Amino acid sequence: MKQAIVARTDIGMGQGKLAAQVAHASLSAYENADSQLRDQWKRGGQKKVVLKGESERQLHELAAIADSEGIPHAVVRDAGHTQLEPGTVTALAVGPAADDRIDRVTGDLSLF
Repeated sequence: MKQAIVARTDIGMGQGKLAAQVAHASLSAYENADSQLRDQWKRGGQKKVVLKGESERQLHELAAIADSEGIPHAVVRDAGHTQLEPGTVTALAVGPAADDRIDRVTGDLSLF
């Protein structure tokens, strides 16, 4: 079991902003998972990986794949209070789910 969080590299987020957006995405996707998946992931150490995303379009394409595979996921949009315009898509979390299911969605991406 793992979760993959894809964060955009094309919008110039600072390190703090990046960390916050990754956390928002992780928690949102976790909340979208059923209780059995959540419990299994928590018991397994809440494994997660942060990956590089190229664009908003790519995040939406990956979200569509996750949706078609029935994998919990969440797209995060920034509130726009600091560095980014309101509504800017910043990150996508996919899972928690079995490692091989996550890899079918995000396996071609590079580590952040």
